[in-house]
Amino acid sequence: MNFVSVVFLALPLVCLGQRTPSISYITQEQIKDIGGTVELQCSVQYAKEYAVVWTKTGRDRSDSVFLSTGSSLVIKDSRFSIRHDIASSTYTLQVKDIQETDAGIYQCQVILSVVNKITADVELQVRRPPVISDNSTQSIVASEGKSVQMECYAGGYPRPTITWRRENNAILPTGGSTYTGNILKINSVRKEDRGTYYCVADNQVSKGDRRNINLEVEFAPVITVPRPRLGQALQYDMDLECHIEAYPLPAIVWVKDDVHLSNNQHYSISHFATADEFTDSTLRVITIEKRQYGDYVCKAINKLGQAESKVHLFETVIPVCPPACGQAHYGDATTVPISSIIILLGAIAVLFS
Repeated sequence: MNFVSVVFLALPLVCLGQRTPSISYITQEQIKDIGGTVELQCSVQYAKEYAVVWTKTGRDRSDSVFLSTGSSLVIKDSRFSIRHDIASSTYTLQVKDIQETDAGIYQCQVILSVVNKITADVELQVRRPPVISDNSTQSIVASEGKSVQMECYAGGYPRPTITWRRENNAILPTGGSTYTGNILKINSVRKEDRGTYYCVADNQVSKGDRRNINLEVEFAPVITVPRPRLGQALQYDMDLECHIEAYPLPAIVWVKDDVHLSNNQHYSISHFATADEFTDSTLRVITIEKRQYGDYVCKAINKLGQAESKVHLFETVIPVCPPACGQAHYGDATTVPISSIIILLGAIAVLFS
């Protein structure tokens, strides 16, 4: 009788001893701001005789770090602390003043043996402001008519949204003033598409990040002539002008009667670049002679093509001002003020009246 009782009493003890430890609760995924505080809880059952530890790994499950074992903290970091509530058998890991590097997978483990353990994971996400990565496009040069692709990527949590804009809110080649996506593609780029584009990364954590991307479009010269016909009197100067739009900068020449003109006593040529793509060219015809009337051709050429435009210079009786303002030229004679000529002409008119 006594033997049976002993066996009967022993059975429950054997059954209890065979119960496998388990993790009954683990905190769900946490999303926190930098500088905040998080508490990660792990409740276990039937694990009184086993070690319960917290570890941290990166999102790729590499570089595992032991943080605590039981109620003792292993890591020497004042921002971390561990609490053990015996009544609920809960181990609470607290992290204060959260840093970006604290993001990762936190794992609660019940160590059963050298090769066996029970685990449960909780991920800590740390909100991070967007930072545009270095593999994003910084500048690009393309020939007119070619396909262009500008790329923009950014890190941060939550995942940033990428928005494209153009300088002065100009219309994008894709249509509209904004475009959302990592890649802005222009199937056939035009010279009008050149300029500054803004890649903006935003995830509502901060004011976002922005990168300026300069798009240069190479195109053949385009010439405009503000005054295709100009008149001037003999022995006076006259300026002939042409405006050239081209990229890269073209070679510019002035031609008359199939002869390339150069700076000398008869002509003065000047070029003034107002921007990377714009050049103003001026040909000054000095002390005009009869043979200098006629057609002048402004030519521009770069690797993508060439263009030309004509300016016709004809003779007038009355000098045109400017540039013939204040002086008249008669060969190598001394210059005579226009006012003196007017007075002289007035006197002659009185004599013959």
